[in-house]
Amino acid sequence: MGNHWDQRFNQDEYVYGTEPNPFIKQIARQLKGERVLAIAEGEGRNAVYLAEQGFHVTAWDYSEVGLEKTKTLAEQRGVKVETELVDLEQVIWQEHSWDIIVNVWGHISGDAKNSLLQGIKKAVKPGGMYATEVYSIHQLDYKTGGPSVLEMLYTPEDILHRFSDWKYIHFYYGEATRHEGVLHTGLCHVIQALIQKR
Repeated sequence: MGNHWDQRFNQDEYVYGTEPNPFIKQIARQLKGERVLAIAEGEGRNAVYLAEQGFHVTAWDYSEVGLEKTKTLAEQRGVKVETELVDLEQVIWQEHSWDIIVNVWGHISGDAKNSLLQGIKKAVKPGGMYATEVYSIHQLDYKTGGPSVLEMLYTPEDILHRFSDWKYIHFYYGEATRHEGVLHTGLCHVIQALIQKR
């Protein structure tokens, strides 16, 4: 069956839970715009939450199984989320096409990660926003979730240098406690950012 994400998500349980990421919940009211793209969205918990807040949300993921679970969760919550099967290592980004892009735990290999961040920067409309929470390179010491491959984790510079000409509303680099399903459990080391394109 499909890729390893399909295999991981192919169970009744939502492996990362059905509640939104705490950082996304924290900053939801600060998001400006209507059209949200949630990338690497897995089983849809953040996309569905943002749809509940009144946004028009599209979820991208590499797992057909995850996207089906997104649709199921949206239906259960009485909201609509568009879904698209997308490989973030291959995607062609359209300029100025989204008000907001959300990336929670979107971890891909080193070269592709640079292209991903450049693509996000291109695709957000002027005045639009990028919201992210990802694991830092120090997460390897915590073993409470995320990739075990260093190049797939983030440094502050990955974000700060790439988006140096954007307005930083929030930036955090340090410890956080996350209990999201069975795969994110306990104290971890994260990078959070909410930034706005000029």
